[in-house]
Amino acid sequence: MTDLSTATIVITGASDGIGAAASRQLATSGARLILVGRSPQKTKAVADGIGAEYHIADYTRLDDVRRLASELQSSCGRIDVLANNAGGMFSGPVTTVDGFEKTFQVNHLASFLLTFLLKDLLVGSRASVINTSSIAARMYGNLDIDDLNTWHGFTANRAYGNAKLANILFTKGLYERFHESGLSAVAFHPGVVATNFAANSNNYMQQIYHSVLRRFLSTPDQGGARLRHFIAGQAGTTWQSGEYYISPRRIGRTNPMAYDSNIISEHWQRSCAMLGIEW
Repeated sequence: MTDLSTATIVITGASDGIGAAASRQLATSGARLILVGRSPQKTKAVADGIGAEYHIADYTRLDDVRRLASELQSSCGRIDVLANNAGGMFSGPVTTVDGFEKTFQVNHLASFLLTFLLKDLLVGSRASVINTSSIAARMYGNLDIDDLNTWHGFTANRAYGNAKLANILFTKGLYERFHESGLSAVAFHPGVVATNFAANSNNYMQQIYHSVLRRFLSTPDQGGARLRHFIAGQAGTTWQSGEYYISPRRIGRTNPMAYDSNIISEHWQRSCAMLGIEW
């Protein structure tokens, strides 16, 4: 297990849902918690409630991600865990100010960019990168490598599935490139959790997450406990780096494309090209 009493942990998507729940569960661990959220009011409320630090970043604006990375580099001598947990399902396609489709940018590109910008700090800390993915990668992912934004044939489910598949491809790419340097990465399914997920979509998922059917979903605390499990765990002991977990102790099968080394490499390179970075 990670020695939480001396760890610095960054959790994105921490203003609500499982990110907020995991943060509260880690509050008494002694760790230095740094929360990141889009809503200033919600993020401050969660952070103040547990005595954590916080930063505000809107993932629909990549300049916010660049500013966030700069702030973290200035304030952190090390980062032991980066939990890339921000995301959501949205109607669309919607073009962000950066020119990308919103679902793809918020769920994948922003986290990819943040991790890249923090790469030296993460490798130097022999950190763990925890990526919140979903069973949607297998259920709805239908990736066109020439259309990573899912501009064509867009549905909220397909775009979300492709973005969650991107989280897994990113995890496997991190493992391939950096495991020998001591950096670990894992992706996981948090459960079907009753949060504000899909609030901005107009498909049937919104009806599931925002109706009486919510009573049949997992609670944010249960989803937060899954996130906490990977944050507090140790690669090689609690979980295996480079893998996707369907539950805390069970490696799960996902979209077949996630096991294609050519797809993993090509997705990585195209993500870099979109962002204008070399990694």
